[in-house]
Amino acid sequence: MNGRYLLDTNAIIAFLAREAGIENNLATADEVFLPVTAIGELHYGARKSGKPGENLARIDELVLSSVVLACDSETARRYGEIKNGLRMKGRPLPENDIGIAAIARQHGLTLVTRDMHFRQVDDLNTVAW
Repeated sequence: MNGRYLLDTNAIIAFLAREAGIENNLATADEVFLPVTAIGELHYGARKSGKPGENLARIDELVLSSVVLACDSETARRYGEIKNGLRMKGRPLPENDIGIAAIARQHGLTLVTRDMHFRQVDDLNTVAW
């Protein structure tokens, strides 16, 4: 499975849980990226977990071995486009997910996610592993 992928938070969690399906697909990907927004969501989840120290360490290790894509003015432009398109459809998404979709569209990446609501975003390629 060749391609360039951006991992949504739930895909990163599945990877950290060592789910075979996602590990196998990622092993054959050309390039894999993490959105900065998902890293924030992971940090929040780790802090409210029963093992915050252990979980934060795993996130830090993942970030050190990954390419994390941040937001810039182009991301903000795409964010506005996506949010307005969803408003016009009457299909709002969580703010963080709009940001993740904007990063994926900006860089021409396929979003790996298990959240079906991303299908509401025009011109966004998604895959569920």
